[in-house]
Amino acid sequence: MSRVMNSLTIVKVGGALLDNASAYASTFSAIIALHEEIRASGGFGVVLVHGGGAAVDRQFARLGVESEKRDGIRITPAEHIDDLVSVLAGSVHQRLLGLLHALGARPVGLSLADGGLCDCRVTTRFPFDAGLVGEVVDGDASVLRTLLHAGFLPVLNSIGLDRDGTPLNVNADDAASAIARIAQATEVLLLTDVAGVLDASHAVIPQLDGRLIEELIANGTVRGGMTAKLRAAHEAAVAAGCPVRIASWKAHGPLSSCAGTSITPGVALIA
Repeated sequence: MSRVMNSLTIVKVGGALLDNASAYASTFSAIIALHEEIRASGGFGVVLVHGGGAAVDRQFARLGVESEKRDGIRITPAEHIDDLVSVLAGSVHQRLLGLLHALGARPVGLSLADGGLCDCRVTTRFPFDAGLVGEVVDGDASVLRTLLHAGFLPVLNSIGLDRDGTPLNVNADDAASAIARIAQATEVLLLTDVAGVLDASHAVIPQLDGRLIEELIANGTVRGGMTAKLRAAHEAAVAAGCPVRIASWKAHGPLSSCAGTSITPGVALIA
């Protein structure tokens, strides 16, 4: 099969977009248009992955609960997981499905474990105890292929399950990375509220590789949530062998031609 016939784009959106009532309809219309454009060219289409950190913050604030973030990851003690699931796999997920339906799409909502898509475990990636934060270790993309072949738009929240059925909070960027690897995607598009990765002078860096990413983190140019985002983007690029774009949902025009920063699995030609 040609690359066009295999074309599959993983699109990840976060809480900043989901909270922006003036922008989300146009952005999700563009995501639906990208899905149909790929399908019209003989490809699979789009798989949409979403976060919802801002809504989780509001829920914990209402409950009077402090929620700690470290290295861009939300520490998730066991007593927090039910409230987090109720937001990410509940209210945020259902509102997004409703919006996509109203815009004319045929969305199907999934969590990471549905259909055996992602096998997860409590993460061992950090030098600190992150609680019930999960990582994807394996999976089977059959459920996605079935839905895509039938013309549906799969929409995934970032809640996984461990082997014992315990819910896990998987970082949405990491989830998009893992799904790209499992489904052998041809591109990953991480939509954020900035134009791309910015250098010290606040100019967009057109292209990055793993070495340059670690340099930016070490010298403090990149910090906070962008640290986890960049590492997940490079992991996806290497594992899936495909480019990962970090771009703004504020940009105008079709998503297939939006700029941003391209993360390469090999050596970056432009820095």
